[in-house]
Amino acid sequence: MPVSVADVRDMVSDRVLVALDEHTGRFAAVGAALTDFVAPARELLGGGKRLRAQLCAAGWLAAGGGSGEEATRPVVLAGSALELFQGTALVHDDVIDRSLTRRGLPAAHRRFAADHSGRGWLGDPDDYGSASAIVLGDLLLAVSAMELERARALVPADAGRRAREIYDVMTAEVALGQYLDVRSQDVPWGDDDAGAVERARQVIRHKSAGYSVEHPLLLGAALAGADDALLERLRAVGGPLGEAFQLRDDELGVFGDPAVTGKPTGDDLREGKRTVLLAMTMARATPADRELVRSRVGHADLTAGEVAALQDLIRRSGALDAHEELIAEREDAGLRALGEAGVPAEAARLLESLATALTRRSA
Repeated sequence: MPVSVADVRDMVSDRVLVALDEHTGRFAAVGAALTDFVAPARELLGGGKRLRAQLCAAGWLAAGGGSGEEATRPVVLAGSALELFQGTALVHDDVIDRSLTRRGLPAAHRRFAADHSGRGWLGDPDDYGSASAIVLGDLLLAVSAMELERARALVPADAGRRAREIYDVMTAEVALGQYLDVRSQDVPWGDDDAGAVERARQVIRHKSAGYSVEHPLLLGAALAGADDALLERLRAVGGPLGEAFQLRDDELGVFGDPAVTGKPTGDDLREGKRTVLLAMTMARATPADRELVRSRVGHADLTAGEVAALQDLIRRSGALDAHEELIAEREDAGLRALGEAGVPAEAARLLESLATALTRRSA
């Protein structure tokens, strides 16, 4: 019986929590400490739109992968691996950014810190929370790799080799991108920094665009037996769409509705994120407005009134309009590449639909 992409999405949602239990079950003798350790991960993995899993399924179809329930087993396992890896990235990112919430719930490090405080343990709760979240992210990375190995075992050796290379590049590139992000936030703003926008785009490409869109798409295609030529054509689709996806995410980090995004309005401003949007604002702002950005962006105590003032500055400088134009340009580039990729009609329709979900979302 044919399986739809919605079916794959739901199967991945079911599988990811089962996978966490299966791969950590060998440590069950540890007892309650293991339960405490994985509890924040179970909460985190229980939500999300599963866009990466759907992109993986789209890549599978683009390379001629089968649509029966048994035939799609590799892509379900790969989709689970991607969701687990995203868990790694989110847990670590929240520690680095000192974020308080994720998807409307306490971030993992805050959950661990609250447990520490509630039990009256020795030491500093925040230190305990950060350390515990870091190693939880490491655990999720290991479990993700185990899931991928199960997917690779179900496909021919050459397809499995290509899939492993894509996964390994993805995990390494996210680490590089995270470092570039950390580095960018400590580099002083210049009065006329023509390279700031490009540096911000470089962070996007390495930290999030690849693992959010391009690599899931390629991973599914590789598992289905795509050759190097098809993988390159799909890379031309996924790269621009991934950039558009993260650009939209950066707008939501400033203007998003917290009831929808699960994070406070203006959270990226409090964290001092050196986004393309902020770089565009600095390039267009008056000297007085630049000073406002320098003096207040990156402060955790930024008030609601200050967030509103910065939002107004971003709008009236023209940066928000320019940012929207860049999102549209990146989406159009990805869709043009899709039109030239020569993939089956079903895969093309799915990717067009996902492009809309990626770039025109509110959360």
